[in-house]
Amino acid sequence: MTIETWALYVGTVLLFMCTPGPSHLLMLSVSASNGFQRSLATAAGDLTANAIQIVLAGLGLAAALSASEYGFAVVKWLGVSYLIWLGTNQVIRSFKTRGAAAPAGQASLKTLWARGFITSAANPKAVVFFAALFPQFLSSAHSLLPQILVLGFSYILIDGIFLSAYGKCGNWVAMKLSDRKQVWVERFAGVGLIGTALLLGLKSQRS
Repeated sequence: MTIETWALYVGTVLLFMCTPGPSHLLMLSVSASNGFQRSLATAAGDLTANAIQIVLAGLGLAAALSASEYGFAVVKWLGVSYLIWLGTNQVIRSFKTRGAAAPAGQASLKTLWARGFITSAANPKAVVFFAALFPQFLSSAHSLLPQILVLGFSYILIDGIFLSAYGKCGNWVAMKLSDRKQVWVERFAGVGLIGTALLLGLKSQRS
């Protein structure tokens, strides 16, 4: 793989990242309600799913999943349902606090990781990117493993920077609010989870 090919790949990834997706909205929500440092667990879950998708794409298996409408729909709608359930519960919980100063309990790091993983795994945009575009930058004239590692690491690094930026933004907004208004942060976070789910549901596998 030449440096020109790598540069073209990085430019493509940057263009891909410029449009906020479900994972970015999720980071805003999680960071606002759990803090930036804890939201990094969600970013880690997202990047873990990306790493698996990259390996599958490199092996040619992601294309098979993308071509299977039924199998892909099952994965996508399970993720959508999970996020709607989480968001609805968080909004309901915020009303049960009745404006009390103590915020609702934070989610565990394992739960935050799972949110990121499921959102990324169920995102059709990511699957189509890895299945259709990723292999285009691989050259059969060279060993595939080093190319997959370079392209994969580059994507994960760029995505990690974008996710961290959205997380910082969500945390900054939450920090500007007084303790009395923290209940609205919980509601915003819950609505954000529901919005993430709806965004996932609206995205078409063929888009």
